[in-house]
Order: sequence, then C-alpha cells, then structure tokens
Amino acid sequence: MSAIAETAAGTRRRSGYFSNPWRKPRFLQATTILYLLWSLVPVVIAVVFSFNDGRSRISWQGFSMRWWTQDPTDSILHDPAIRAAVVQTYRLAIITVLITVPLGTLFAIGIHRWHGRPARIANFTMLLSFVVPEIILGVSLFILFTTLFKEYIQLGTGAQILGLAAFQLSYPTIIVRARLLSIGPAYEEAAMDLGGSPGQAIRRVLLPLLAPAIMASVALVFADSVDDFVTVAALSGPASSETLAQAIYSAARSSPTPEVNAAATVMLVSTLLMITVGYAIYKRATRGQDMGGASDFMQI
Repeated sequence: MSAIAETAAGTRRRSGYFSNPWRKPRFLQATTILYLLWSLVPVVIAVVFSFNDGRSRISWQGFSMRWWTQDPTDSILHDPAIRAAVVQTYRLAIITVLITVPLGTLFAIGIHRWHGRPARIANFTMLLSFVVPEIILGVSLFILFTTLFKEYIQLGTGAQILGLAAFQLSYPTIIVRARLLSIGPAYEEAAMDLGGSPGQAIRRVLLPLLAPAIMASVALVFADSVDDFVTVAALSGPASSETLAQAIYSAARSSPTPEVNAAATVMLVSTLLMITVGYAIYKRATRGQDMGGASDFMQI
C-alpha cells in the first residue's frame, strides 16, 4: 500500500508541476542555453584560432599574432588583397550610412505626415526592400545596371553603394517612424506656438527628439552593411571592389588559413563595437525619457 501511495503522490506532484503556470521555465531555459551555445561556440572557436601559431584551423599550436601582423605574406597586415577588402568594406558601410540615414529620416517624416492613398502606396514602396529577398533585389539591380543603365553605372563601388542604399533605406525609415509615432505632434506645435517657424521646430525640437532613433539606425545600417554579402557580390566589378565578406567566402572554399579567422574577427569586432557605441549613445540620449518604438527596438 505504501508503494501505491508513493506512486500516487509522485504522479500528483508531476501533474501539479505541469499545471502550474508559475513554475520555473526549465524547458525554455534549456532551449535558450542550447541555442546560445550552438550560435556562439563556433564564433568563439573561429576567434580563438585566429591567434593560432600554425596553419591548422582545428589543431591548437600555440598563441601567436602571425595571422594578424607577423606573417610576411598571409597576415592581414601584409596581405594586399585582404587590406583592400577591409578598406572597401568600411568605405561602403560608411557611405551607405551617410546616404540612407538622412534619407530614411526625411522619408519617415514625410510618410508620417502624408495621408491618403498615395501615402499608403509610397509607404508600401518604401518598405518593399524590407520584405523582398536580398538575392532578388541584388539580381534585379544587376540586370538594371548592365542593361538600361550600363552607360552610366558600372559594376563596382558605385553600383554596390546604390544597391546597399536601396536595401538598407527601409531600416532607418521604420525606426525613425516608430519614434515619430511615440512622440506625437505636441512638441512641434508648442515650439511654433512660442514663435518658431516650422523649419526651426523641426531643426531644434523634432530632430533632437529623433536623435536616439537616428543613432540606432546608424548602428544597424553600418553593422548590416559590413556583413552584407549578397548585394555586394551581385554588383561587384573589378578586384578592387571585393569586400571582406567576399574575400572570406572565397578563401574558405579553397585552402583557408587562420588568416580567414582573423579577417572574420575583424568584421565581428567592428560590428559589435559599432553596436556598443550606438547603444551607449542611445542610453545617454534617452536618459529619463520614454522613447516608445525606438526604445522597444533597441531592447530587442
């Protein structure tokens, strides 16, 4: 009888655990930990082996800066192809930020204040690149630049900038518009009631309020442009237009050395650094403020 009672008590405990909505989410915790390990462990291994003294990417042979600075031909510092790819990558990222963030901010303000069916059509067109697969956009731009505009736009840096700008423009538009929806028109109206012109209200009131969302856009567009492969590969031209992502992909398919790991580490560190700086500036700018949509985005 005691065995039967113990079995029944155990069954009740298990049933009570699964029916308790406030129980510890052990399954979700385990799933989250496994996902993080699955995602981060390969990245950590790649970073660690960028400091391997030997050419192996699976056998540790001692710590060294060989693939960063010391090797006379195959280090990042001395490999002209990798150096050119690094310069091209960050040139494209910076120019893309300088184009898309101001334009995206202006488009967000315009779409936010424009009403009616034409506004909905413009909004849909603006956000189209956000939902269209990047490979379709890249191939479409390739066909466009090599047929209709082949006399004006050559494949290479110019085409890559236009392609990245077309793909990235929707990000600042969405982020800035989310901030606009959260602050409302009251601040601008108050500024104009106090004697300011519409231009002054935008310049001195609206833009400072949009600064955190703009900074979030800068961080996101820069990081995504540095990591972009599909668009820049579809629109690349001469060897000078090869980016770091293309160089890593090409090297990984042949006989890679830990120099590939070092190049990937450069991309990883630069994007993480940009996100960290952007988040720090965002937190400083939003101290004591309710940032609405922009805040929700940054918390994600």
